[in-house]
Amino acid sequence: MLHENEVVMLLIGIGVFFFIILNKKQIRRIYGWKMLVSSYYLLLAGWIFTVLEGFLLEFYLNILEHLSYAISAVILAFWCWKFVHYSKLEGQP
Repeated sequence: MLHENEVVMLLIGIGVFFFIILNKKQIRRIYGWKMLVSSYYLLLAGWIFTVLEGFLLEFYLNILEHLSYAISAVILAFWCWKFVHYSKLEGQP
């Protein structure tokens, strides 16, 4: 079953994806940017799986959706930890 809020979330996510692509030069200045962007890509994949599961392979796409969310959260948490640790080493607030 397809929910409108899932489609809207996917459309917003695709918009942010293009924003990342268009601003890659500025994003590369962020410490650990590859982890941060990878986390977002996995989140976007989860949104894609959410919409697709309404059409086919519901069980398997649901598993992939939740795995994507979980791995994205772990990567983001690790990036936050590294960023705080890096900021302390550099004397930044």
